[in-house]
Amino acid sequence: FPASPLVQPPTVKDSYLQFFFTAAPLTSLVLPSILKNSSSYGFNRSFGHRDPRDPSLGRKRLIVDFSSPNIAKPFHAGHLRSTIIGGFLANLYEGAGWDVVRMNYLGDWGKQYGVLAVGFERFGSEEELVRSPIGHLYDVYVKVSAIAREEAEAVKALREEVAAKRVEGQGVEELEVRLRKLEEEGVDELARRYFKRMVDGDAEALGVWKRFRDLSIEKYKATYSRLNIRYDDYSGESQVKDESMEAAARIMEEKGVSEESEGAVIVDLTKYSKKLGKAIVKKKDGTSLYLTRDIGAAFERFEKYQFDKMIYVVASQQDLHLAQLFKIMEAMGRKDIADRCQHINFGMVLGMSTRKGTAKFLDDILRDVGEKMHEVMRTNQAKYEQVEDPEKTADTLGISAVMVQDMKGKRINNYHFDMDRMTSFEGDTGPYLQYAHARLCSITRKANLSSDELLSADFSLLTEEHAVDLIRQLASWPDVFLNTVKTQEPTTVLVYLFKMAHALSSSYDHLQVVGSEEPLKRARMALYAAAKQVLWNGMRLLGLSPVERYGFCPFRFFPPSVPVLSCPVLSCPVLSCPSLFYPALPCPVVSYPNLLSCCLPSPLWLSHSALVPY
Repeated sequence: FPASPLVQPPTVKDSYLQFFFTAAPLTSLVLPSILKNSSSYGFNRSFGHRDPRDPSLGRKRLIVDFSSPNIAKPFHAGHLRSTIIGGFLANLYEGAGWDVVRMNYLGDWGKQYGVLAVGFERFGSEEELVRSPIGHLYDVYVKVSAIAREEAEAVKALREEVAAKRVEGQGVEELEVRLRKLEEEGVDELARRYFKRMVDGDAEALGVWKRFRDLSIEKYKATYSRLNIRYDDYSGESQVKDESMEAAARIMEEKGVSEESEGAVIVDLTKYSKKLGKAIVKKKDGTSLYLTRDIGAAFERFEKYQFDKMIYVVASQQDLHLAQLFKIMEAMGRKDIADRCQHINFGMVLGMSTRKGTAKFLDDILRDVGEKMHEVMRTNQAKYEQVEDPEKTADTLGISAVMVQDMKGKRINNYHFDMDRMTSFEGDTGPYLQYAHARLCSITRKANLSSDELLSADFSLLTEEHAVDLIRQLASWPDVFLNTVKTQEPTTVLVYLFKMAHALSSSYDHLQVVGSEEPLKRARMALYAAAKQVLWNGMRLLGLSPVERYGFCPFRFFPPSVPVLSCPVLSCPVLSCPSLFYPALPCPVVSYPNLLSCCLPSPLWLSHSALVPY
């Protein structure tokens, strides 16, 4: 076999011929590239050029339509998936060089705002509205919705009673008066009339609605900022022009796309696919439905932004709606727009309802998780005092816990909202990922080497198996990014980051920085600096905020059923557990084995970096 600087001589194993690449060339290329390119390493912005051979032609434009909560309602965890996935996709395409427009298409129009206005007249308080606008509006909405449900049940019961008495030949005049009063003076009818005033442009009705909308947006902006989410365009159902919807209806009629059916206007899509069914675009009373409004919105967006691609980040419950939307636009002769649209769907966060008052609101979730993280941080007072802003760090850790929980599975999977799962320190979690980054920052501070010293290090000294494995992990980040552009799944990035974090954890005992000879110290520190940069790049792509000081190690804390004793060397737990659940890893601080008494015949001696506060 001819000698090669890139490939080692082949070896025979059983019936296989094995080839291995030489590590030295990869090391000499990858580490300097990471250290020099820093935050841009791994991203390929040429993907976003209209012509990669001629950047002067400009970049392709993408609209990401995501989050889209209903105004005057708190941001609950059900909106979290669209927000996290949409923010990730916007970051992903920016990393690929696209010109990204982040759009929030608010649910800010419809009879439900008549319901809210009617409720505010009955239960509203200006003082409470000023003090806590979103919380108060939600309380009002729950109260008035409960009344509306009771009235609907009463109307149904009265109608059944009237029908029964008529069959028996009994008088129903009194019952009909009660029924008519409920129908004409109930919440549902009052809300319908109020919304009709909004549609007709009544200044008073629109003024109340606009106030609710503005207060909601300000509150949403504060929540989005905590999640590293920003928007370029706060759009909404109310912003779609009547002219656009009328034009869409006219084109559908002229091209024979729509037809009348029992007084309503429908689009029969079964001729394209039976699965698409028949879509109603206008009700019998002349009211246009969401499809007409969404068609008008898509045309307006194309006219304004001339986008090359538009992604709707909407739950899988709306699969049919989006499929109908795209097919109708194509049938209208706007295949040029339909082909540029994509629906990124996702499963639901189960066990939530806004109308019944059982929703778990995101602000409350983030507060509870942040408080729990803050409580854990305080258990290591020495480390806690080194954290510059412990409250902010705890909040960041809590947000990481929530976001990583949501991104661990594939988008399409449903999951039940579970605070215990969200805050668990077992397995691959947001706190563990943050800990991996903070630990690298700690090593960087202790090594105290400049960027020039790292770049001039002798990388040929990195010959250990753990170093080579880690370098290969770092070299694969550009491919992971490219694959993520194809899969559009945040879990693609997350799986890679956890794999790298595990490789780092197992390398610390073998690749010590402090205490090594100067040339080796610089080479190893360059490796860790590169790992820290790639970890940072991946976390930022996901929308996480990497922390530099942690204050504690998440694996110090276990379920209450596990007894924790005091380590004779460090303030580090020694566990006595019924079975071995936790990984045995080398301790980077002292070469002292800690004892775990398990259900094994004899004691098992282990050293464990994961249990050492760092």
